[in-house]
Amino acid sequence: MRQRIGLLLGPLLFTLILLLPAPQAMSPAAQQLAAVTVLMATWWISEALPIAVTALLPIVLFPLLGIMPLAQTTSAYANPMVYLFLGGFLIAMAMQKWALHRRIALLTIRLVGTSPRRIILGFMLATAFLSMWISNTATAMMMLPIGLAVIGHRQSAGEDGNVDNNFATALMLSIAYAASIGGVATLIGTPPNAILAGVLQQQQGITLGFAQWMSFALPLSIVMLLLAWLYLTRTVYTGGGQEIAADRTLIRQQLSALGVMSYEERWVLGVFGLVAATWLLRGLLDISWLDRLGDAGIAIGGALLLFILPAARKRGGRLLDWQSAVSLPWEILLLFGGGFSLAAGFVHSGLTEWLVSQLGILQGMPVWLLLAAIVLLVIFLTEVTSNTATATIVLPLMGALAGAMSLAPTLLMIPAAIAASYAFMLPVATPPNAIVFGGGHVTIPQMARAGIWMNLLATLLICSFVLLQPAL
Repeated sequence: MRQRIGLLLGPLLFTLILLLPAPQAMSPAAQQLAAVTVLMATWWISEALPIAVTALLPIVLFPLLGIMPLAQTTSAYANPMVYLFLGGFLIAMAMQKWALHRRIALLTIRLVGTSPRRIILGFMLATAFLSMWISNTATAMMMLPIGLAVIGHRQSAGEDGNVDNNFATALMLSIAYAASIGGVATLIGTPPNAILAGVLQQQQGITLGFAQWMSFALPLSIVMLLLAWLYLTRTVYTGGGQEIAADRTLIRQQLSALGVMSYEERWVLGVFGLVAATWLLRGLLDISWLDRLGDAGIAIGGALLLFILPAARKRGGRLLDWQSAVSLPWEILLLFGGGFSLAAGFVHSGLTEWLVSQLGILQGMPVWLLLAAIVLLVIFLTEVTSNTATATIVLPLMGALAGAMSLAPTLLMIPAAIAASYAFMLPVATPPNAIVFGGGHVTIPQMARAGIWMNLLATLLICSFVLLQPAL
């Protein structure tokens, strides 16, 4: 029903905005872009069409309405952030092909320990680290069966059933929370981060580098992860800290099943380490050829290496082949392109300038109050919509609002981007939430009760970090 209503409501609102008299000082192109934005927002929120299909609308409507020429519109779909994510996706596909991500997760859990609280910490550390580099969805899908196996072993150990139920709930929520929290730490960890970097470049002319982002977001993610662990192990699960031999046995069995690290795993790990180190090196040192290459070029270079380097002779082929690569989420790349094209249209049509002139009434509002309102709005909007679509719609508006209040655009755009990944209440909010809900150990009321406090905690933390580091 939501999709049917959205499919009809979008064109209706689009036509209505085009036919109504334009507000004072708004140019015809700005009015037309406002109509397109409302149409895309309606279809994205209602999911009337696949979100990637909606993202293609600018290619047709911008030239047709005279908002922006076709060449300029389509160039946004080749934004460097698209290729940064493409390279990251390809490296992640190689890690998944050779089960390197599973080995990293199991080793992390074994290293931390197997008391209930340490198991939850181990799952969160492994999930957050993997989500920094591969998709949150893939990470949660991989961690879920490991978590279910641990829960099964603990239940078979004959502990009190209530304790087991609370532990199972906390463990499942820890996977969902850590997948979202870890993804924020890098530009390729979650789509809203890449949308932020692209919109900053398109709308504000600001380049946000990989290392620059990590210097801000990684500490925030670490603190948020620690707070989430404390919250889960002190409120959702309050059982004792006794280790269970079955847990140690399970982890040892799963690692044993993987065997020794293969030739392919070592080479994929080497390429992954080289790419990550080069990203960080580019941000720390002034090296001209790295600046020319950019973060996207480094990512694509790493992906090319994986296609070139051979697998072991007995296996044949390469570390990465096209049969594996075709399954990457192409729809996310198209969505980026549509969002970046929309952001470019805001500037080209003059809609940004008009919004700035209208939002001047907010001048003098306390910054902390404005930040809290923005973060809460985006978090609770993301609870019922795609976080990627939310970021695509909201970030250009935040840039305009910052201009109206004579603030640095990053001061409002960064918290909005992070907030789009920090929705913890409902299964529909993020793919990790939906995945762990499907595991059968968390009910919607349980997720909502735990998630609302996580949402409020995230709001406080995001606002504090942004206010303490306004230069970013």
